[in-house]
Amino acid sequence: MYVLAHLTDPHIGPLPRPRLRELVSKRLIGYLNWRRNRARSHRVDILDDLIADLATQPHDHTAVTGDLVNLALPGEFSHTAEWLEALGPPNDVTFVPGNHDAYVRSAIDRWDQHWDEFMCGDKEAIESLGPRFPFVRRRPPVALVGLSSAVPTAAFLATGLLGRDQIEGLETRLKALGDDGLFRVVLLHHPPHKTAASRHKRLVDAAPFRQALARAGAELVLHGHDHVHALMWLDGPSGPIPAVGLPSASAAPDGKKPPAAYNLYGIEGEPGAWRCTMTTRGFSTATAPIGELGRRVLLPAG
Repeated sequence: MYVLAHLTDPHIGPLPRPRLRELVSKRLIGYLNWRRNRARSHRVDILDDLIADLATQPHDHTAVTGDLVNLALPGEFSHTAEWLEALGPPNDVTFVPGNHDAYVRSAIDRWDQHWDEFMCGDKEAIESLGPRFPFVRRRPPVALVGLSSAVPTAAFLATGLLGRDQIEGLETRLKALGDDGLFRVVLLHHPPHKTAASRHKRLVDAAPFRQALARAGAELVLHGHDHVHALMWLDGPSGPIPAVGLPSASAAPDGKKPPAAYNLYGIEGEPGAWRCTMTTRGFSTATAPIGELGRRVLLPAG
């Protein structure tokens, strides 16, 4: 059995003290929000405990679906790179960026410098071309397909966008990977379906993404962004495709959103007869230790 771990939205702290010129942008609003609310909601000790628990659970690969940083301050990036390296070697950890990782336009220029090895495909890694979206990592029987929905937005917006080229590339790659008999896992930050979140946080081109998925197929879609447990079913050519989201990996148990958790996906079988079981581990209350929160069979869908 192949075991894939998934966590999302770690929002790694503590936040470095920003320089005044660094706040002359959308960051000013984000910084005020951090001071008033988010610093209490996202705790380093909670994230550390969650990762320590993950280390005790046998797994073959870890997927992280965005938002390593908070305001994309220059001082945040080296710290988050060290965190990724501690999570595992680039061959065993895959990362796709979230909206906070593109909080301002200049932040995107730092991706290659700090996260390149964790968010490039096998071909790009060999040829040293840097990250390309969508990228593909083959880890038989699994194939991970990484997308970027992270784009800079105006203040009070946290929308995501894939774009036509990325969606077309996704469809082509999913068809080829399906022909090769691999269990296809699509990674992106924004939920590809309607959620309870407001329109200012949505994936703008979710409909074209779902249409591509309906034509090409996939076995599993993993995302973050909303900081809640989520399971939705998307149309696929051979049956429904589970799309799964999680709370922030640093969410405090006494916060407004569900506390930190991660998922383990046990994958086995073969094309047309895949089996996938999802086990959720995390915090249930502020006083309870990390433990198993639930287990569910995703495939075959029933």
